[in-house]
Amino acid sequence: MSYNTINRCANDQAFQGRVTAACAGENEEAPQSAMYRIIWGVSAKSDIEAAYASAVAGGSANPGGDEAVVTDSMILSAVQAELAEGVQPT
Repeated sequence: MSYNTINRCANDQAFQGRVTAACAGENEEAPQSAMYRIIWGVSAKSDIEAAYASAVAGGSANPGGDEAVVTDSMILSAVQAELAEGVQPT
């Protein structure tokens, strides 16, 4: 696990958009706010971090937006887990 990769993933606008869409799909009233609360936890999930790191190492220009890199099912699973934990804003 690389903190650099997690940071890059968490700040990737395409990835943030996909996580926001997943939050909307989970009926969050304010999906963008929910995304901001959970983005770091989602980005740190081992499968997401590993896939993102591999894509970056392979020279992908858009790892966060590429569904072949991080699948929607990976994002949904991570989002559901983070929302279930009830991460609250600080």
